[in-house]
Amino acid sequence: MLDKVVIANRGEIALRILRACRELGIKTVAVHSTADYNQKHVLLADETVCIGPPQSALSYLNMPAIISSAEVTDATAIHPGYGFLSENADFAERVEKSGFIFIGPRSETIRLMGDKVSAIRVMKKNGVPCVPGSDGPLGNDPEENIRIARDIGFPVIIKAAGGGGGRGMRVVHGEGSLLSSISVTQAEALAAFSNDQVYMEKFLEKPRHIEFQVLADNFGNVLSLGERDCSMQRRHQKVIEEAPAPGITDKQRTMMGERCVAACREVGYRGAGTLEFLYENGEFYFIEMNTRVQVEHPVTEMVTGIDIVKAQLTVAAGEPLKIKQEDVRILGHAIECRINAEDPKGFIPSPGPIRLWHAPGGPGVRVDSHIYSGYTVPPFYDSLIGKIIAHGENRGVAIARMKNALSEMVVEGIKTNVPLHQEIFNHAAFRSGGLDIHYLERRLGLK
Repeated sequence: MLDKVVIANRGEIALRILRACRELGIKTVAVHSTADYNQKHVLLADETVCIGPPQSALSYLNMPAIISSAEVTDATAIHPGYGFLSENADFAERVEKSGFIFIGPRSETIRLMGDKVSAIRVMKKNGVPCVPGSDGPLGNDPEENIRIARDIGFPVIIKAAGGGGGRGMRVVHGEGSLLSSISVTQAEALAAFSNDQVYMEKFLEKPRHIEFQVLADNFGNVLSLGERDCSMQRRHQKVIEEAPAPGITDKQRTMMGERCVAACREVGYRGAGTLEFLYENGEFYFIEMNTRVQVEHPVTEMVTGIDIVKAQLTVAAGEPLKIKQEDVRILGHAIECRINAEDPKGFIPSPGPIRLWHAPGGPGVRVDSHIYSGYTVPPFYDSLIGKIIAHGENRGVAIARMKNALSEMVVEGIKTNVPLHQEIFNHAAFRSGGLDIHYLERRLGLK
C-alpha cells in the first residue's frame, strides 16, 4: 500500500481523500494556501505544507510547490482530486518524472483523452456513438467548413478541442455567422487553453446529460459502474445529479457500459474516469471523457456500494481491482445536491464566516462537506461548500429523504443555494424525471 499521499486539493474533496487514506492506513500530507490554514482536512492531516498565497495560480496550480511538498515530506504519491491540476497532463508527467505516483491515469492517457478530437476518434473506433460532426479539427478553408456544416445540418456547435466546463463553445444557427464564430472560438481557445484547434458538431436541441463511471487497474481489468443523470444544470454547471438515470433500461446500461469499457481498455486506462454523453430520442452521443474523480461520484458509490476513491488509491498502489463486472449491482436510487455559498436567486457568491452549521442526517443521508461552525468561506475559490446525498430503495424514497435533509440543514452567516434545491424538488416535472439540460435555465427564466 502507498505509505504517504500528498492531497493536492482543498475543500470537500480533500477531506474525502483524507478519509479514504485513513481507512487504508495511509499517511497524509495536506498542502494548502495561506487562506486555507483552517480547512478541516488541513487540521486532520498527518503533515501540512503551505504552498503559497490565496491565488490559485500561486498555490493549488503551482506545480513546483506541490511536487516539492512531496519531496520534503517523503511522500510516495500525489492525489489531485478534481479541478485544479487533476486533468493536467504536464503535471501528471512531472509528478511521474519526479519519482512519485500520480493517482490517476498515465500522463499520455490524460493527454489523449483530454483532447476531444482524439478522444472522439478512440470512441468511434470502439463503437461508442458520437455526435455527428467534423471528425477532426476544422481547417482554414472557408468553403470546406461551410460544406461540413451543411452536411451536419444547422444548428451546429463549434467547440475547442482542449475546452471543458462549458467554455470554448459557440452555437451557430445559420451560414451567415459560421465563419466568424469559428474565428472567435479559435481565438478564445488559444487564449484559454493554449490550443486553437476547434471542431464542429450537430447541436442537439433538448438533450439530457448522462455519464458512465468506469474503474480500471494496471492489469487490463475495466469495470462500468453504471450511469448518472447530470441534466439539472445552470450555465453548464451541474446542480443536481442522480443514479441511475431515469428511463435508461438495463439493456442500454449494459450495452453502453460494455462499449465504454472497450474504449478504456483500448487506451490502457488506469484509475477512475467518466465518459460523458448527450442523450436524445433514445440515442447516446459521446462528448468528452473526464480523467479524474467527479464531484458527483458519491451517487454511484451509494447505488453500487463501491468506494471509488479507495479504489483509486489501491489501483495506484499496483493492486488489481477486487471485483469483477458481474459483481457490480445497481441497488436503489441516489440523488446529490451541490450546496454552494451563493445567493439562491442571483447566484452571486456569498463568502464569509459561518456562525452555525448543522448537517442533516437520517436513513440513507450522506453529507460530504469541509465546513464547520466558525469556519470562514474564503472568496478566492469555487463556491461549493458541500454535497448532500440521499439514497433510497427507489427514486421516490430518495427524493423524500433529500427533501427532509434540505429542511434539516442549517447554515447561518452566509447565503446558500438550499432554497433553490427545495424549489426544484417541488417541481412536478423534476419528480417525473428525464428532463433535458436546458430545463433549469428555462424554469429560472435564464433562457
